[in-house]
Amino acid sequence: MDLTGSAAGARKANAARPDRIVALAGNPNVGKSTVFNGLTGMHQHTGNWAGKTVALAEGCYTQKGQSFTLVDLPGAYSLMAHSPEEEVARDFLCFASPDATVVVCDATCLCRNLNLVLQIMEITPRVVVCVNLMDEARRKGIRVNLDAIAARLGVPVIGTTARKKRSLAALADAVSSVIASEAPAPRRLCYPAPIETAIEMLEPLLAARLCGRLNSRWVSLKLLEGDQTLLRALNERLGSEFLLDAPLAAALGEADAYLSAQGLTPELRKDKIVAALLSEAERICQGAVTHDNADYAAADRRLDQLLTSKRTGYPVMLLLLALIFYLTIVGANYPSQLLAQGLFWIQDRLTSLFMYLGAPDWLHGALVLGVYRVLAWVVSVMLPPMAIFFPLFTLLEDAGYLPRVAYNLDCPFKRCNACGKQALTMWVGFIILYLV
Repeated sequence: MDLTGSAAGARKANAARPDRIVALAGNPNVGKSTVFNGLTGMHQHTGNWAGKTVALAEGCYTQKGQSFTLVDLPGAYSLMAHSPEEEVARDFLCFASPDATVVVCDATCLCRNLNLVLQIMEITPRVVVCVNLMDEARRKGIRVNLDAIAARLGVPVIGTTARKKRSLAALADAVSSVIASEAPAPRRLCYPAPIETAIEMLEPLLAARLCGRLNSRWVSLKLLEGDQTLLRALNERLGSEFLLDAPLAAALGEADAYLSAQGLTPELRKDKIVAALLSEAERICQGAVTHDNADYAAADRRLDQLLTSKRTGYPVMLLLLALIFYLTIVGANYPSQLLAQGLFWIQDRLTSLFMYLGAPDWLHGALVLGVYRVLAWVVSVMLPPMAIFFPLFTLLEDAGYLPRVAYNLDCPFKRCNACGKQALTMWVGFIILYLV
């Protein structure tokens, strides 16, 4: 069932349900799925939700007699709609009107994860921050003052080790409290003065049109960024109620002209907004996140200088890609030959067996020369390259190199209306193309 519709319709649908809707957001690889499974007990299924005709994992859990439906959103680094995952997550938060949103963060790199937290807090105030992997942070000598982070953000912050289900009880209690209480007042993010002035030009007109269905300040910011995906979504969900009429179009043009006069082109505006988010995240973590080893990030910084600089980033990337392809293609030849010899030796034995049993030729042709031979050929050709390529890819991911590749290629890929993360699927495509 497709529940795509207006924000008001989504709220009405939610109100008709006996349970509360809780969105689960977070960066990839922060333990979001572990939190989801820990709360729901893996009693999950899929459902279509407002904002995108897409199946999202959802599960149910109970807390103090109240039923909750937990919706697992796609992993996203931001809500700036640079990828389909980010667009799905943003549209669900905007148009499905969840009663609360849990943002899962990695305690070992909390500052980086707060970028998404701050963006979600601009959409909805009912946010609970789940700082996961606390045991890993302690092992690395990282100390997180959760109370200080909560005071600075203005929303509950709960530390968890999602693999231990007992640590999720406090998270479930915090979600219940946020839903039951009056809307909290999270920290308001301040942008450079020209952007704040432009927001003030648009916000009154947008507030009158949105009628509280969305945060008018956040929508103003997205329109100033030139986020066409959000504008399309607003027109689809809110219809004629939000179409850019003459007064709003004039105000947007005036704000755009003002920012251009201040030297803020649309691309530079995005840079300023991202810089404000990162600076705010650093201020929140300052003094609240400490490290036993003061030079803990020195090695990473040196690697960044080598792997992401303009001079060495691309050569290292191409050399490493060539090495992986070489190991995959050449290295797979030997196990492929062994597999082929073994599997086709079995084919000969099967042929002898069919002849011994006097089986008709058509049965031998269908089962041995048809089903078995095709399966043996596919396994001997496809399995060895995949068994080499994907573990190598996993090692690069664990070492933190794949995000650096996405960063390196983000700018050229944007010229093709794509994002740097799609370079990783392109690598996989090269291997599959070779095999085919």
